[in-house]
Amino acid sequence: QVQLAESGGGLVQAGGSLTLSCAASARTFSTYHMAWFRQAPGKEREFVALVLPSAIGTAYADTVKGRFTISRDDAKDTVYLEMRSLIPEDTALYYCAAAAPFSGNYRSEYSYDYWGQGTQVTVSS
Repeated sequence: QVQLAESGGGLVQAGGSLTLSCAASARTFSTYHMAWFRQAPGKEREFVALVLPSAIGTAYADTVKGRFTISRDDAKDTVYLEMRSLIPEDTALYYCAAAAPFSGNYRSEYSYDYWGQGTQVTVSS
């Protein structure tokens, strides 16, 4: 199985920045679709960003496009989420997710096989 561990969450003021990291324990990390999801209390888990194997493509939720950047470092088996211009609506538990290559809806949580424990991001106004 693949093990994922998120880090980098914290409390920031609106307009500030944070970078989240997700360290993967996998023999073939570079072949996985890697994504970030987030979930606020009482709300459904929502897609945030995706990076494809070899970083040949990325995708973002409309709510974060232009503010967040997803990237991967295959030499370190790590995926990152750079978050800028944070707003209180970004407050959530952020999860790292992984899946072997697939076709279908990359925005669906059900497309992913492995999940980290989550890291909390809180943005104050």
